[in-house]
Amino acid sequence: MPVSFTLAELARHVGAEVVDGDRNRPITGVASLSEAGPDDLSFLGNPKYASEVAASRAGVILVPRAFTGVPSDGQVFLRVDSPSYALALLCSVIESSLWPRPAPGVHPSAVVSPLAHVAAGAHVGPHCLIDAGARVGDGAVLEASVHVGRDASVGAGSWIKSGVRIGEYCQVGARCRLQPGVVIGSEGFGYEVVGDEVRRIPQVGTVVLEDDVEVGANSTLDRARFSRTVVGRGTKIDNLVQIAHNVRIGAQCMIAAQVGIAGSTVIGDRCVFGGQSGVGGHLTLGDRVRVGAQAGVLEDLPSDSFVNGTPALPLGLERRIVVLSRRLPDLFKKVDSLAAALDSLRKDAR
Repeated sequence: MPVSFTLAELARHVGAEVVDGDRNRPITGVASLSEAGPDDLSFLGNPKYASEVAASRAGVILVPRAFTGVPSDGQVFLRVDSPSYALALLCSVIESSLWPRPAPGVHPSAVVSPLAHVAAGAHVGPHCLIDAGARVGDGAVLEASVHVGRDASVGAGSWIKSGVRIGEYCQVGARCRLQPGVVIGSEGFGYEVVGDEVRRIPQVGTVVLEDDVEVGANSTLDRARFSRTVVGRGTKIDNLVQIAHNVRIGAQCMIAAQVGIAGSTVIGDRCVFGGQSGVGGHLTLGDRVRVGAQAGVLEDLPSDSFVNGTPALPLGLERRIVVLSRRLPDLFKKVDSLAAALDSLRKDAR
Protein backbone atom coordinates (compact mmCIF):
# COMPACT_ATOMS: atom_id res chain seq x y z
CA MET A 1 0.00 0.00 0.00
CA PRO A 2 2.03 2.97 -1.24
CA VAL A 3 1.19 5.68 1.30
CA SER A 4 3.33 8.06 3.30
CA PHE A 5 2.28 10.57 5.97
CA THR A 6 4.29 12.84 8.22
CA LEU A 7 3.17 13.21 11.83
CA ALA A 8 1.83 16.69 11.10
CA GLU A 9 -0.17 15.40 8.13
CA LEU A 10 -1.65 12.60 10.22
CA ALA A 11 -2.67 14.95 12.99
CA ARG A 12 -4.33 17.26 10.49
CA HIS A 13 -6.21 14.52 8.65
CA VAL A 14 -7.62 12.89 11.80
CA GLY A 15 -8.26 16.10 13.76
CA ALA A 16 -5.92 15.25 16.64
CA GLU A 17 -5.52 18.14 19.06
CA VAL A 18 -3.19 16.37 21.51
CA VAL A 19 -0.01 14.64 20.37
CA ASP A 20 2.02 12.60 22.88
CA GLY A 21 5.56 11.65 21.85
CA ASP A 22 7.61 12.55 18.82
CA ARG A 23 9.02 10.96 15.68
CA ASN A 24 10.65 12.09 12.44
CA ARG A 25 10.03 9.08 10.19
CA PRO A 26 6.87 9.00 8.04
CA ILE A 27 4.09 6.47 8.48
CA THR A 28 3.81 4.14 5.48
CA GLY A 29 1.14 1.64 6.49
CA VAL A 30 -1.89 0.85 8.64
CA ALA A 31 -2.14 -2.31 10.78
CA SER A 32 -3.75 -3.77 13.90
CA LEU A 33 -2.17 -3.20 17.30
CA SER A 34 -0.74 -6.71 17.40
CA GLU A 35 0.63 -6.72 13.84
CA ALA A 36 1.84 -3.12 13.43
CA GLY A 37 5.50 -2.26 13.02
CA PRO A 38 7.43 0.96 13.70
CA ASP A 39 6.34 2.54 10.41
CA ASP A 40 2.65 1.66 10.80
CA LEU A 41 -0.29 3.52 12.25
CA SER A 42 -2.75 1.62 14.45
CA PHE A 43 -5.76 2.52 16.59
CA LEU A 44 -7.57 1.62 19.78
CA GLY A 45 -11.14 1.38 18.53
CA ASN A 46 -12.45 -1.03 21.18
CA PRO A 47 -11.64 -0.78 24.93
CA LYS A 48 -11.24 -4.59 25.12
CA TYR A 49 -7.91 -4.20 23.27
CA ALA A 50 -6.52 -1.50 25.59
CA SER A 51 -4.04 -3.98 27.09
CA GLU A 52 -2.45 -4.44 23.64
CA VAL A 53 -1.41 -0.80 23.35
CA ALA A 54 1.59 -1.10 25.68
CA ALA A 55 2.97 -4.06 23.72
CA SER A 56 2.26 -2.65 20.27
CA ARG A 57 5.22 -1.74 18.06
CA ALA A 58 3.13 0.73 16.03
CA GLY A 59 4.86 4.03 15.31
CA VAL A 60 1.63 6.02 15.77
CA ILE A 61 -1.50 4.94 17.64
CA LEU A 62 -4.88 6.69 17.58
CA VAL A 63 -6.24 6.61 21.13
CA PRO A 64 -9.24 8.18 22.91
CA ARG A 65 -8.53 11.51 24.56
CA ALA A 66 -9.08 10.00 28.02
CA PHE A 67 -6.69 7.06 27.47
CA THR A 68 -4.29 6.92 30.45
CA GLY A 69 -1.31 5.15 28.87
CA VAL A 70 1.88 6.78 27.62
CA PRO A 71 3.75 6.06 24.37
CA SER A 72 6.93 3.99 24.21
CA ASP A 73 10.21 5.47 23.00
CA GLY A 74 9.92 6.48 19.35
CA GLN A 75 6.14 6.07 19.47
CA VAL A 76 3.41 8.70 19.23
CA PHE A 77 -0.18 8.80 20.52
CA LEU A 78 -2.67 10.93 18.60
CA ARG A 79 -5.55 11.65 20.96
CA VAL A 80 -8.93 11.97 19.24
CA ASP A 81 -12.62 11.80 20.13
CA SER A 82 -13.17 8.54 18.24
CA PRO A 83 -10.16 6.51 17.05
CA SER A 84 -12.36 4.42 14.74
CA TYR A 85 -13.84 7.48 13.04
CA ALA A 86 -10.42 9.15 12.88
CA LEU A 87 -9.06 6.09 11.09
CA ALA A 88 -12.00 6.29 8.68
CA LEU A 89 -11.05 9.88 7.88
CA LEU A 90 -7.50 8.80 7.15
CA CYS A 91 -8.64 5.85 5.05
CA SER A 92 -10.72 8.26 2.99
CA VAL A 93 -7.54 10.17 2.18
CA ILE A 94 -5.74 6.90 1.35
CA GLU A 95 -8.65 5.76 -0.83
CA SER A 96 -8.61 8.94 -2.89
CA SER A 97 -4.88 8.44 -3.41
CA LEU A 98 -5.05 4.74 -4.33
CA TRP A 99 -8.20 5.01 -6.44
CA PRO A 100 -8.36 8.55 -7.80
CA ARG A 101 -11.55 9.51 -9.61
CA PRO A 102 -10.97 8.93 -13.34
CA ALA A 103 -10.99 11.85 -15.75
CA PRO A 104 -14.30 12.62 -17.48
CA GLY A 105 -14.86 11.10 -20.88
CA VAL A 106 -16.16 8.05 -22.74
CA HIS A 107 -13.74 5.22 -23.56
CA PRO A 108 -13.55 4.41 -27.31
CA SER A 109 -14.72 0.83 -26.70
CA ALA A 110 -17.90 1.91 -24.88
CA VAL A 111 -21.21 1.75 -26.75
CA VAL A 112 -23.44 4.72 -25.97
CA SER A 113 -26.80 5.12 -27.69
CA PRO A 114 -27.22 8.46 -29.44
CA LEU A 115 -30.50 8.70 -27.52
CA ALA A 116 -28.74 8.42 -24.13
CA HIS A 117 -27.48 11.40 -22.14
CA VAL A 118 -24.05 11.24 -20.52
CA ALA A 119 -23.03 14.36 -18.59
CA ALA A 120 -19.82 16.01 -19.72
CA GLY A 121 -18.28 15.43 -16.28
CA ALA A 122 -19.03 11.68 -16.20
CA HIS A 123 -16.54 8.87 -16.83
CA VAL A 124 -17.62 5.87 -18.93
CA GLY A 125 -15.03 3.06 -18.90
CA PRO A 126 -14.10 0.34 -21.39
CA HIS A 127 -16.81 -1.89 -22.86
CA CYS A 128 -19.69 -0.14 -21.13
CA LEU A 129 -23.13 -0.27 -22.75
CA ILE A 130 -25.56 2.61 -22.27
CA ASP A 131 -28.93 2.10 -23.91
CA ALA A 132 -31.38 4.56 -25.39
CA GLY A 133 -32.95 7.01 -22.96
CA ALA A 134 -30.47 6.24 -20.19
CA ARG A 135 -28.97 9.11 -18.22
CA VAL A 136 -25.59 9.29 -16.47
CA GLY A 137 -25.16 12.27 -14.13
CA ASP A 138 -22.31 14.69 -13.70
CA GLY A 139 -19.27 13.27 -11.92
CA ALA A 140 -20.56 9.71 -12.11
CA VAL A 141 -17.98 6.95 -12.72
CA LEU A 142 -18.82 3.80 -14.66
CA GLU A 143 -15.94 1.35 -14.56
CA ALA A 144 -15.41 -1.35 -17.20
CA SER A 145 -18.31 -3.43 -18.57
CA VAL A 146 -21.16 -1.61 -16.85
CA HIS A 147 -24.56 -1.91 -18.53
CA VAL A 148 -27.11 0.86 -18.01
CA GLY A 149 -30.42 -0.26 -19.50
CA ARG A 150 -32.99 1.62 -21.49
CA ASP A 151 -34.37 4.72 -19.72
CA ALA A 152 -32.39 3.88 -16.55
CA SER A 153 -30.48 6.57 -14.68
CA VAL A 154 -27.31 6.96 -12.62
CA GLY A 155 -27.17 10.01 -10.36
CA ALA A 156 -24.45 12.60 -10.03
CA GLY A 157 -21.29 11.48 -8.27
CA SER A 158 -22.21 7.80 -8.13
CA TRP A 159 -19.44 5.22 -8.58
CA ILE A 160 -20.44 2.05 -10.40
CA LYS A 161 -17.84 -0.73 -10.26
CA SER A 162 -17.01 -3.21 -13.03
CA GLY A 163 -19.62 -5.65 -14.22
CA VAL A 164 -22.66 -3.95 -12.69
CA ARG A 165 -26.01 -4.27 -14.48
CA ILE A 166 -28.65 -1.57 -14.03
CA GLY A 167 -31.87 -2.73 -15.61
CA GLU A 168 -34.33 -0.86 -17.80
CA TYR A 169 -36.17 2.05 -16.15
CA CYS A 170 -34.33 1.61 -12.84
CA GLN A 171 -32.97 4.63 -10.96
CA VAL A 172 -29.71 4.94 -9.02
CA GLY A 173 -29.53 8.13 -6.97
CA ALA A 174 -26.68 10.55 -6.34
CA ARG A 175 -23.43 9.46 -4.65
CA CYS A 176 -24.34 5.78 -4.66
CA ARG A 177 -21.63 3.08 -4.76
CA LEU A 178 -22.31 -0.27 -6.41
CA GLN A 179 -19.61 -2.93 -6.05
CA PRO A 180 -18.64 -5.43 -8.79
CA GLY A 181 -21.35 -7.79 -9.98
CA VAL A 182 -24.35 -5.93 -8.52
CA VAL A 183 -27.57 -6.44 -10.46
CA ILE A 184 -30.26 -3.78 -10.13
CA GLY A 185 -33.59 -4.65 -11.73
CA SER A 186 -33.29 -8.37 -12.30
CA GLU A 187 -36.67 -9.96 -12.85
CA GLY A 188 -38.59 -10.60 -9.65
CA PHE A 189 -39.39 -14.17 -8.63
CA GLY A 190 -43.03 -14.11 -9.70
CA TYR A 191 -44.91 -17.26 -10.69
CA GLU A 192 -48.48 -18.57 -10.52
CA VAL A 193 -49.53 -22.21 -10.33
CA VAL A 194 -52.21 -22.79 -12.95
CA GLY A 195 -53.41 -26.36 -12.97
CA ASP A 196 -50.32 -28.53 -13.17
CA GLU A 197 -48.09 -25.76 -14.50
CA VAL A 198 -45.98 -23.02 -12.91
CA ARG A 199 -46.39 -19.95 -15.07
CA ARG A 200 -44.29 -16.82 -15.14
CA ILE A 201 -45.81 -13.51 -14.02
CA PRO A 202 -44.30 -10.54 -15.88
CA GLN A 203 -42.44 -8.13 -13.60
CA VAL A 204 -43.15 -4.66 -15.02
CA GLY A 205 -42.06 -2.39 -12.15
CA THR A 206 -38.71 -0.75 -11.40
CA VAL A 207 -36.04 -0.40 -8.70
CA VAL A 208 -35.21 2.94 -7.09
CA LEU A 209 -32.08 3.52 -5.03
CA GLU A 210 -32.23 6.85 -3.24
CA ASP A 211 -29.15 9.01 -2.67
CA ASP A 212 -26.05 7.69 -0.84
CA VAL A 213 -27.03 4.02 -1.03
CA GLU A 214 -24.18 1.47 -1.20
CA VAL A 215 -24.57 -2.11 -2.41
CA GLY A 216 -21.95 -4.86 -1.96
CA ALA A 217 -20.55 -7.24 -4.54
CA ASN A 218 -22.90 -9.70 -6.26
CA SER A 219 -26.01 -8.49 -4.48
CA THR A 220 -29.28 -8.46 -6.42
CA LEU A 221 -32.30 -6.19 -6.17
CA ASP A 222 -35.34 -7.42 -8.10
CA ARG A 223 -37.60 -5.12 -10.05
CA ALA A 224 -41.13 -4.84 -8.73
CA ARG A 225 -44.01 -6.85 -10.10
CA PHE A 226 -45.58 -3.43 -10.49
CA SER A 227 -44.69 -0.01 -9.03
CA ARG A 228 -41.24 0.08 -7.35
CA THR A 229 -38.73 -1.78 -5.23
CA VAL A 230 -37.18 0.99 -3.07
CA VAL A 231 -34.00 1.34 -1.01
CA GLY A 232 -34.03 4.45 1.16
CA ARG A 233 -31.43 7.18 1.45
CA GLY A 234 -28.11 6.20 3.00
CA THR A 235 -28.86 2.50 3.40
CA LYS A 236 -25.83 0.19 3.18
CA ILE A 237 -26.14 -3.34 1.78
CA ASP A 238 -23.35 -5.92 2.07
CA ASN A 239 -22.26 -8.63 -0.40
CA LEU A 240 -24.51 -11.47 -1.62
CA VAL A 241 -27.78 -9.96 -0.43
CA GLN A 242 -31.11 -10.70 -2.14
CA ILE A 243 -33.84 -8.04 -2.10
CA ALA A 244 -37.04 -9.34 -3.69
CA HIS A 245 -39.67 -7.56 -5.73
CA ASN A 246 -41.73 -4.72 -4.25
CA VAL A 247 -39.65 -4.60 -1.04
CA ARG A 248 -39.41 -1.13 0.49
CA ILE A 249 -36.42 -0.44 2.74
CA GLY A 250 -36.20 2.76 4.75
CA ALA A 251 -33.36 5.22 5.24
CA GLN A 252 -30.00 4.52 6.93
CA CYS A 253 -30.46 0.76 7.30
CA MET A 254 -27.54 -1.69 7.47
CA ILE A 255 -27.92 -5.13 5.89
CA ALA A 256 -25.10 -7.65 6.34
CA ALA A 257 -23.99 -10.38 3.93
CA GLN A 258 -26.30 -13.16 2.71
CA VAL A 259 -29.47 -11.58 4.01
CA GLY A 260 -32.65 -12.39 2.08
CA ILE A 261 -35.77 -10.22 2.18
CA ALA A 262 -38.87 -11.70 0.55
CA GLY A 263 -41.32 -9.84 -1.64
CA SER A 264 -43.55 -6.92 -0.66
CA THR A 265 -42.06 -6.54 2.82
CA VAL A 266 -41.81 -3.00 4.19
CA ILE A 267 -38.88 -2.08 6.45
CA GLY A 268 -38.57 1.12 8.45
CA ASP A 269 -35.64 3.50 8.96
CA ARG A 270 -32.34 2.64 10.71
CA CYS A 271 -32.92 -1.09 10.88
CA VAL A 272 -29.99 -3.54 11.19
CA PHE A 273 -29.90 -7.10 9.83
CA GLY A 274 -27.19 -9.58 10.88
CA GLY A 275 -25.56 -11.90 8.36
CA GLN A 276 -27.66 -14.72 6.86
CA SER A 277 -30.85 -13.48 8.47
CA GLY A 278 -34.07 -13.73 6.49
CA VAL A 279 -37.37 -11.88 6.40
CA GLY A 280 -40.56 -13.43 5.10
CA GLY A 281 -42.80 -11.80 2.53
CA HIS A 282 -45.61 -9.26 3.00
CA LEU A 283 -44.40 -8.24 6.47
CA THR A 284 -43.98 -4.82 8.06
CA LEU A 285 -40.99 -4.00 10.28
CA GLY A 286 -40.93 -0.72 12.16
CA ASP A 287 -38.06 1.72 12.64
CA ARG A 288 -34.81 0.73 14.37
CA VAL A 289 -35.55 -2.99 14.31
CA ARG A 290 -32.50 -5.20 14.91
CA VAL A 291 -32.40 -8.76 13.58
CA GLY A 292 -29.65 -11.11 14.78
CA ALA A 293 -27.46 -13.21 12.51
CA GLN A 294 -29.26 -16.21 10.96
CA ALA A 295 -32.56 -15.15 12.50
CA GLY A 296 -35.75 -15.87 10.56
CA VAL A 297 -38.44 -13.19 10.79
CA LEU A 298 -41.90 -14.63 10.09
CA GLU A 299 -44.20 -11.95 11.51
CA ASP A 300 -44.54 -8.18 11.73
CA LEU A 301 -42.24 -6.41 14.20
CA PRO A 302 -42.91 -3.11 15.96
CA SER A 303 -40.32 -0.35 16.10
CA ASP A 304 -37.29 -0.90 18.36
CA SER A 305 -37.63 -4.70 18.37
CA PHE A 306 -34.46 -6.77 18.82
CA VAL A 307 -35.02 -10.36 17.72
CA ASN A 308 -32.96 -13.50 17.30
CA GLY A 309 -33.42 -17.15 16.40
CA THR A 310 -35.74 -18.99 14.02
CA PRO A 311 -38.55 -18.26 14.24
CA ALA A 312 -37.33 -14.90 15.49
CA LEU A 313 -38.19 -14.10 19.10
CA PRO A 314 -37.42 -11.11 21.34
CA LEU A 315 -33.75 -11.35 22.19
CA GLY A 316 -34.18 -11.86 25.96
CA LEU A 317 -36.72 -14.65 25.50
CA GLU A 318 -34.66 -16.34 22.79
CA ARG A 319 -31.53 -16.28 24.96
CA ARG A 320 -33.43 -17.82 27.91
CA ILE A 321 -34.77 -20.58 25.67
CA VAL A 322 -31.26 -21.34 24.43
CA VAL A 323 -29.95 -21.57 28.00
CA LEU A 324 -32.84 -23.78 29.09
CA SER A 325 -32.51 -26.05 26.05
CA ARG A 326 -28.96 -26.90 27.11
CA ARG A 327 -30.38 -28.26 30.38
CA LEU A 328 -32.87 -30.57 28.66
CA PRO A 329 -30.69 -33.73 28.81
CA ASP A 330 -30.30 -33.37 32.59
CA LEU A 331 -33.98 -32.55 32.91
CA PHE A 332 -34.98 -35.73 31.06
CA LYS A 333 -32.68 -37.76 33.30
CA LYS A 334 -34.34 -36.28 36.38
CA VAL A 335 -37.81 -36.96 34.97
CA ASP A 336 -36.83 -40.58 34.20
CA SER A 337 -35.42 -40.92 37.70
CA LEU A 338 -38.57 -39.48 39.28
CA ALA A 339 -40.75 -41.75 37.13
CA ALA A 340 -38.74 -44.80 38.22
CA ALA A 341 -38.98 -43.75 41.88
CA LEU A 342 -42.73 -43.24 41.53
CA ASP A 343 -43.14 -46.70 39.98
CA SER A 344 -41.17 -48.19 42.88
CA LEU A 345 -43.40 -46.47 45.45
CA ARG A 346 -46.51 -47.75 43.68
CA LYS A 347 -45.15 -51.30 43.73
CA ASP A 348 -44.30 -51.00 47.43
CA ALA A 349 -47.78 -49.68 48.16
CA ARG A 350 -49.30 -52.84 46.72
